Amino acid sequence: MTYDTIILGAGAAGMMCAAHCGVRVLVIDHAKAAGEKIRISGGGRCNFTNTYAGPGNFLSQNPHFCKSALARYTQWDFIDLVGRHGIAWHEKTLGQLFCDGSSKQIIQMLLDEMGRAGAELWVRTEVKDLRKTDSGFILDVEREGQRHGLSCTNLVLATGGKSIPKMGATGMAYDIARQFGLGITETRAALVPLTFSDGRFKELAGVSLPARLSNDRTSFDEALLFTHRGLSGPSVLQLSSYWREGETVRVNLIPDLPLFDLLRDQRQSGGRKALTTELARHLPGRLVEYLSHHIPMPGNLADQSDAALSDLIAALSNWQLTPSGTEGYRTAEVTLGGIDTDSLSSKTMEARDVPGLYAIGEAVDVTGWLGGYNFQWAWSSGHAAGAAIATC
Repeated sequence: MTYDTIILGAGAAGMMCAAHCGVRVLVIDHAKAAGEKIRISGGGRCNFTNTYAGPGNFLSQNPHFCKSALARYTQWDFIDLVGRHGIAWHEKTLGQLFCDGSSKQIIQMLLDEMGRAGAELWVRTEVKDLRKTDSGFILDVEREGQRHGLSCTNLVLATGGKSIPKMGATGMAYDIARQFGLGITETRAALVPLTFSDGRFKELAGVSLPARLSNDRTSFDEALLFTHRGLSGPSVLQLSSYWREGETVRVNLIPDLPLFDLLRDQRQSGGRKALTTELARHLPGRLVEYLSHHIPMPGNLADQSDAALSDLIAALSNWQLTPSGTEGYRTAEVTLGGIDTDSLSSKTMEARDVPGLYAIGEAVDVTGWLGGYNFQWAWSSGHAAGAAIATC
């Protein structure tokens, strides 16, 4: 069976590409249904883009690579598409847009767009062999126990990265890229909880509060969540993309809280209660109890000098921790790194030295922040490749 284009991966990027790359298109995925990672995203409501999406929200060895695709298919273009399909949505915080209903609406929208374009979808299909010819590519696939030989002029790698293997994620895109001589940058789990091997935060599991997480490269102000294994929450997930083993993380537990003034006012109005009791009026009680074993908090608030309160504020705003690792690809939302952008055209996503081979989405070394940015990269890169293929 001969196609103009075969897309490996029926995720966000693959389906978007299929909706734009012309006729005789086949999308292949080994999962039982298309868009499985879309389905579980955003608590089942799909954080499908971010109103602030721009090049500064993405990590890559070449920070300029993503600019072209993001500029030519923006978050406003995708919002318009969502609106044309009658999908109601709302904004939560920091520009994050979610479906009012279900993430399945986004999947159905993409399937409808693929259907309108005439694209064909095969799920439960595995690629057994793949090779290049002078005129394109030949694939040997297995679908429902039967082998099929396929050929195409264009082959698109849209199988994503290694994150969430229970959803079927593999390093397939990297293996195929290497097969054809494309470079692969270092890959690692990103947007992932940080862990501590000594289980030091078990007694704090479930405690959450606003915090600022930082290292020498960046900082994020969002919620921090203590877990049995370590630290999670949006601020931690964001920083994890910039963290490396052995590095210290600085935690500010009172980023927007004028705690010195608040405690001093409480002291002046009486303050005969224990310092820990007064502090628990502003921070979670379990956290205060835990910190009292690591930061000096003796006696009553009334007994604290301004200097002692300043020392306490300094400790709470610069708590330094060294995680032992992360929870890895098992819970990581994305994979950092991937197919080297030096191997690709930023305009078309086509491999520079392998005509007809394209790579899009998470498989590429472009990784977004938490909050809908990675979906926007999927839409933008998928559209870029699809538009380029359609005009071949």
